[in-house]
Amino acid sequence: MAADLTAGDVVVLSGPLGAGKTALARGIGAGLGVMGVVSSPTFIIAREHRAGQARRGGGPPVAMVHVDAYRLLGDSDRAHDGGRLALDELDALDLDTELDDAVVVVEWGEGLAERLADRHLLVRLERHTDDEVRVAHWQWVNHTK
Repeated sequence: MAADLTAGDVVVLSGPLGAGKTALARGIGAGLGVMGVVSSPTFIIAREHRAGQARRGGGPPVAMVHVDAYRLLGDSDRAHDGGRLALDELDALDLDTELDDAVVVVEWGEGLAERLADRHLLVRLERHTDDEVRVAHWQWVNHTK
């Protein structure tokens, strides 16, 4: 999946707790060739991962911004304003990496990604009860303005 991503792409990871969103983000980061360990940004909302020296499969490495929008979209007021307040909070983090210069991976990002880019890759993860098997469905979603 990471081999097909370029700077400026937005990836939305959707699924219940324990479905593997952070594990998939870790794999995307490895595929992009980011530096450092990719871990959950739950309590800080967003983590920046700078581009490393090598991208898995070749090509130039790409930075990644990993966002956990769970708290940004946590209350009903924020969830129903089209993501405007969530975007304001994300902007207030004053990230060093420009979103256009990185792949942006957003956990719990439905309702927010539509405001970040003209299209996004939606990845829906499922975890079957009492099973370690995860199922991922993904598709590019174009936004009409």
